[in-house]
Amino acid sequence: MRSTWPPSPAALVAIALMIVIGTLAVGEPRDGTPQPSVTLPPDLARVLTDYEAAWRSRDAAALARLFAEDGFVLQNGRPPVRDRAAIQEAYTGSGGPLALRAIAFATGGTVGYIIGGFARQAGDADIGKFTLTLRKGAGGRWLIMSDMDSSNRQRP
Repeated sequence: MRSTWPPSPAALVAIALMIVIGTLAVGEPRDGTPQPSVTLPPDLARVLTDYEAAWRSRDAAALARLFAEDGFVLQNGRPPVRDRAAIQEAYTGSGGPLALRAIAFATGGTVGYIIGGFARQAGDADIGKFTLTLRKGAGGRWLIMSDMDSSNRQRP
């Protein structure tokens, strides 16, 4: 069986194009109205619901298991963190109320993405946004390859 990781340069270009096209398609309206949520297929929705549950329960090990073994966390203002053990360590002590919502997604073969917003409680205004880059793992389960988020607060 041929390995699909690391991806070929063509696959990386395809992933980048999917993210760029998705981002262009969901640009924030000029009047500040938030982007509408989209309904994810069940296999992608599971990624968000499992993430919320692990974050709320402050379970760094459960969060790390949602990632590909060589996945990344790309937090605002911090250096990249790579691999499950380092991700678990980075998330230790983190967590609390969290509600994730998707505003765009796409999949193609074994790669995909979800772009969304997050709040403390469902129904509240987004306090930040995220991009999850996904890779289909063994058994067809979507795993997080990279998690990048940032606050919606304007810098002074």
